[in-house]
Amino acid sequence: MTDTSEITAPTAPKDPGAGSGALAQLQTSKGTTTIDDAVVAKVAAIAAREVDGVADLGGSLTGAISSVVGRIRGAEHRTSGVGVEVGARQAAVDMSLKITYPSPVHQVADAVRQNVIDRIESLTGLEVVEVNIAVIDLAFPGGEEGDESPAPSGRVE
Repeated sequence: MTDTSEITAPTAPKDPGAGSGALAQLQTSKGTTTIDDAVVAKVAAIAAREVDGVADLGGSLTGAISSVVGRIRGAEHRTSGVGVEVGARQAAVDMSLKITYPSPVHQVADAVRQNVIDRIESLTGLEVVEVNIAVIDLAFPGGEEGDESPAPSGRVE
């Protein structure tokens, strides 16, 4: 039994309202499978949230917008802070993260990058060429108000 599958260039969906962005196609002798960029973005968002030390994706503005969209469409659609570019055989991901303090930022970013690559490649068959991560904030246990040390009044007392 031979596998004659290959990924071909992205094409537009037959139904104009069926998809929102680029599509990757997996062509086999038995038929064609298309993968929308929104699917790749969801996989990336879920993979990032699976990593210990990730508090949230996106910034305060995208978080607020995502909260409203999440209430309308459901929490499973939360992809704020994730951008993808899907090509014929490859995908690239840009994401912004909020890291939980005191997690080592570089280790969390490396773990997120590897998990995103593994998940996208195993679930879609696309090669991930890069995952760019912007760490935009730290989340503190108990919120930022949890620090009760008095603010210094000057450089020295």
